[in-house]
Amino acid sequence: MGNDIEPHGPQSILLQSKDHGELLDVIDILRSQGISRYISLPQIVVCGDQSSGKSSVLEAVSGVRFPTKDNLCTRFATELILRRDPEENVTVTITPGTERTESEKEKLRGFHGLISSVEEFPTLIRRAEEAMGLGIDTKAFSDDVLRVEISGPGQSHLTLVDLPGLIHAENRQQSARDVKLVSSLVRTYMANTRSIILAVVSAKNDYANQIVTKLAREVDPSGLRTLGIITKPDTLHAGSESEKAFLSLAKNEDVFFRLGWHLLRNRDYTSRDCSLEERNEAENQFFSHGIWTSLPLNSLGVGTLKPRLSTVLKDQIIHELSKLTSDLEGGIKESRTRLTNLGEARTTLPEQRLYLIRISQSFSSLVTAAVDGVYSHDFFGDAMTAEGRSKRLRATIQNLLLDFAEKMGAEGHYREIVDGPSEHGYPLKTSRADYTKHVQDLMRNSRGRELPGTFNPLIIGDLFYEQSKPWKQLVDSCCESILAAVRFCIESAISHTADEFTKDGLLREIIDAAMADQEERLQKRIAEIMRPHLAGHPITYNLYFTDAIQEARQEHSRKDQTEHLNAFFGQAPGTTDGWVTSKFSMSKLLEALPQRSKENMDEFACSEATDCMLAYYKVALKAVVDNVAVLGIEQCLLSGLADMFSPNVVMTVPEPLLQEIAAETEDAQAERKRLTHKLGVLEIGLKTLNRLNRQRSAVYLQEHPPPPPPPILQSPSLGNIERATPKRHENEKKSDRRPTAMREDGPDSPTPKPRNPVQRGVWKPSGEQASEPTQAPESTNVEEVFSGRLAPWGQANSPHEEETTVMEPLAEAPPPKWEFGNPDSVSNISEYLANKKKAKGRKSVSGPAVEVG
Repeated sequence: MGNDIEPHGPQSILLQSKDHGELLDVIDILRSQGISRYISLPQIVVCGDQSSGKSSVLEAVSGVRFPTKDNLCTRFATELILRRDPEENVTVTITPGTERTESEKEKLRGFHGLISSVEEFPTLIRRAEEAMGLGIDTKAFSDDVLRVEISGPGQSHLTLVDLPGLIHAENRQQSARDVKLVSSLVRTYMANTRSIILAVVSAKNDYANQIVTKLAREVDPSGLRTLGIITKPDTLHAGSESEKAFLSLAKNEDVFFRLGWHLLRNRDYTSRDCSLEERNEAENQFFSHGIWTSLPLNSLGVGTLKPRLSTVLKDQIIHELSKLTSDLEGGIKESRTRLTNLGEARTTLPEQRLYLIRISQSFSSLVTAAVDGVYSHDFFGDAMTAEGRSKRLRATIQNLLLDFAEKMGAEGHYREIVDGPSEHGYPLKTSRADYTKHVQDLMRNSRGRELPGTFNPLIIGDLFYEQSKPWKQLVDSCCESILAAVRFCIESAISHTADEFTKDGLLREIIDAAMADQEERLQKRIAEIMRPHLAGHPITYNLYFTDAIQEARQEHSRKDQTEHLNAFFGQAPGTTDGWVTSKFSMSKLLEALPQRSKENMDEFACSEATDCMLAYYKVALKAVVDNVAVLGIEQCLLSGLADMFSPNVVMTVPEPLLQEIAAETEDAQAERKRLTHKLGVLEIGLKTLNRLNRQRSAVYLQEHPPPPPPPILQSPSLGNIERATPKRHENEKKSDRRPTAMREDGPDSPTPKPRNPVQRGVWKPSGEQASEPTQAPESTNVEEVFSGRLAPWGQANSPHEEETTVMEPLAEAPPPKWEFGNPDSVSNISEYLANKKKAKGRKSVSGPAVEVG
């Protein structure tokens, strides 16, 4: 049985709402404003191989005849904008490509064609081709974009971008350059993640050999944003394998696309002059019989393709709106930042000097913050990244100086005197005996008039200079690392505040020279700090020096005494703890203890000289570390960084140098013009989107008003339960609803008793006896009441008596059963509460009593 395909009259194509059309209009406005040059826009791109029937698809959708040739297809991108309007109009404009010169762009922008009849459309297209220079003897393809706006009472709300057909091989009319140009253009449009790909496949050729399916699967591997169009199915022989293959393709069984496939029957050569109505009637007749009747109706014919494409585009636009807004905001922020870096336009000397003054103020502020360790400015970025850490100058220098102090302590000494044997390495490990021999040789070679057992004071200097030999290298290495960190921070700060051209001029003419002066000052100060430790006689007035000598002597004495005591008492060498219980001779013990005098006076002098050198080394090491950090790095380097390029410096810059640094180049002027245009386009686009979002929000609120406040709770059994009012307390004395045992005038209550807020009862109308109270829960969930989860009649619910003022009578409610005693039957409230406590954890009410809050 054949498909009864409805003729696609006005009712079948006018399916889009006013909001739908406005949504597409906003995107078209953004595209016409040139936003697509900077931000990708949602769109449907029509792509396929040459002669696949793309132009025929556009004709069927728009109802307008596009000029076609059998030997050459679309040679430029065409934006087809369809809008429903009472009047029929066709407007053609040209958006120049990026490769055009300014004069060519102005000429193409001036092209504007407007016709009132669609029959004139082919002539208008040929005029546009001639304006783009696509004559017979000129280039075959162009990167210009032809913008065609078609409005009429029978049009859908739809926007398509028709692309040139993909070329399999070059020929006489299409060069290798044309093949590459078309492939690059089509791939760029298809790769845009906001584009819906309308992949047109001709049934005249095996779809596996058509380039468009390959490209579609490359840029959209999962087929999430691709809709396939099969054209020319009437060329397939009925019952053939090719027909079955394309039927499987149309059922989405072979090449899967999330949006599925659609079939169209286009005009052929013999019916090329038939009217649109005749074309549509022939298509309906074709799909109403044969193998195609097994396909859903919404995938056949142009009548269902139009609303299908409109819906797909609308959904894509709605899906991308929030991301599109974010991209616009990001582009605006980036453009403003780059314009800020370019600064204001400056053609006169005062403008140029003012520009440099502003840069110097920002530069000094950033450098001061970096030196002081205040990293609140966005210039410093993320501390967890390498660039962010490097911009934090104070932190970097602190870490470098700490590493320097640690290295000086671990690697600053040339020899390390140890108790064990000597070892080669760095530092050179030398036993104390070997070092003593080394000192003794040095003393013999430097002997003066000193008495036996003493040493020449100058010998300490010789030993110290040898021991501190690695210092200079360590200090120089530390200074180089700090200078490199300072240079990076300075260059980053100037890059942040000035454009590229001005930055290069400032670095070359001002900052590099000032930085060289800072380095020279630092080197001179470091030389002054290191000079006393490289030559001359060691001098110190630090009391730590004498303390260190005394500690060294005491340590030597302790070791000698320990060694002799162990030998006297028969303990193992090196023993420091133990008990001795045998008797011993005190005189022999004193004789066994070492004496302060040594037979070898030179050995004693060597030991003393070594202790003095080591003590002085410790004092000098601390002084050098502190002096390098404070006198060198802080005072000579960091203290003058912010003044290297300050407003005072700018005021002294001579006019020729000022023009060389601050005057705008032609590239900077062009960049300013481009950024200004881009910023204006993006800002207008953002305003348009924000206006759309506000309108959509207002419409949504009108169509989905907020829910009204919850009504007074109704129940077939309960009647009306009114909200709490102060009247409940005003009538308290007239109707005391507490149990007898709880009331102040109860039989066993000579004095007023406190009211228990958790005791509630169900009350009959005035004059009738009330039911007994129930034990109420300790909390009330108001949402449960208004969501219909109110406890059934006869069970406890809300404990808040203040929320209840009027209650309807309870019909034929059975008497309640109390597990812990009726409060009206117990002798007093204490007994009642005691019974209640015993029953804790059990069900408190088994009767139909209820508590309402």
